[in-house]
Formats: sequence, structure tokens, C-alpha cells
Amino acid sequence: MYDPWSIDYLHIALRLILSVILGGIIGFEREQSSHAAGLRTHILVCLGSTLVMLLSMYGFSDFAKLDNVRLDPARLAAQVISGIGFLGAGTILYTGKTITGLTTAASLWVVAAIGLANGAGFYFAAALACLLSLISLFVLNQVEKKYFRAKKLRHFKLVALDRPSLIGQISGVLGKEGNTIQKLSVEEVSTEEEEQLLIHFTVRLSKDAKIADTVEDLKHLSGVRSVSCD
Repeated sequence: MYDPWSIDYLHIALRLILSVILGGIIGFEREQSSHAAGLRTHILVCLGSTLVMLLSMYGFSDFAKLDNVRLDPARLAAQVISGIGFLGAGTILYTGKTITGLTTAASLWVVAAIGLANGAGFYFAAALACLLSLISLFVLNQVEKKYFRAKKLRHFKLVALDRPSLIGQISGVLGKEGNTIQKLSVEEVSTEEEEQLLIHFTVRLSKDAKIADTVEDLKHLSGVRSVSCD
């Protein structure tokens, strides 16, 4: 008679090895993009999730034979879903007005789910989720770079001498490539030696605009002391 709690060492080895492969595939893409959590991190998360799922299913098989004991294989797995958040939070960075690492944190969460599915023997779902994750991380990233990312807003900070028509010159430099100024603020930061202006402006860059070239063009304006972009 088939015992659902019996340990099949071949399947256990297969699931652990498959977790290394599936987690490594997604981690390799993150490694190529130089993100905080790369190949080894994704492999370890996926492998650990699989091990927890296997432990839930087979680790307490001796107790399952007792009449007054009921086991819930999903109990440990649920802790992985809630507990993976601390690792994902470590990949999220907040610098100034920019937040990075959200996609990598999400990929870690998905890899944990793939590991759980693989540990439970849900091979088709684990492999399909891995494939769809790769499409989202790599293919859609290329689409975003080509059609969306170039049009995102960028914040510039410029320090310059208080000169007539300075704002008009800035608008001319930005407008020649199709960029548009969304917000603009001017603040006086004069010193004992010279009168300076601190100008903050938010720009929607055009598809063909290059931030480095835009910053360089602004630096060459008469009276400009410094230019930064984030």
C-alpha cells in the first residue's frame, strides 16, 4: 500500500537540484544586471524554500503514523512566505528621491515561491513561474528601457550666477532635444563675493535625450557653477 509520508530519496534529490537550477537561472539575470541579490542569493533562497517544503512533507513522517497526530505540510511553508520579506527589504535602497531594488526584492519573493512549489513536487508550475519571471525581468526590462524609461522624470539641481535670461537659456538647452520642464524653483544663495541662484527643475526627458549630454550642455552655460542630476 502506498504511504504518502514515505521518503523517496530520488525525488528529494531531484527537487533540491532543480531548485538550484531554477533559482540560478533567475539569479543569473540579476547578477548580469549587477543587483545586490545575485546568483548565489537566489539559489540559496530557492534551495532553502524547497528544503523547508520537503521538511514539512517528510520531516515529521514518524509522527504521521500516530493516531492522535495531524500534520499540516503547509504550516512551515507559510512561514517562508511571510519571512522572506526581511531579505527582500535588505535589497531595497532609498537614495534621495530614488528607490532601487524593488524588482530584486520581488524576484527573491518569487524564487521562494518557486522553491516551495518545487519542494512540493509541483514541477510544471515551478518551471513555468521561472520562465515567466525571466520574461518579466529580462524581456520586459528591454521593452521598458526602449519605450518608457527614457521618458521618465529626472530632477536637476543647478547653481549659477544671477544673470539675466538664465532661465531662458536653460529652457533652450533642454528644449532643443524635446525635453520639457515639469517643475521649476529658484532660490537665492548669495555669498559675500557673488550673487548665486540655486535652481531646482524636474524634466521629462525625450526618448533620444542622454542625461550625460544634457548635464554637459547645462554646465557650459555662462555663469553656471555646478549641475547635478538624480
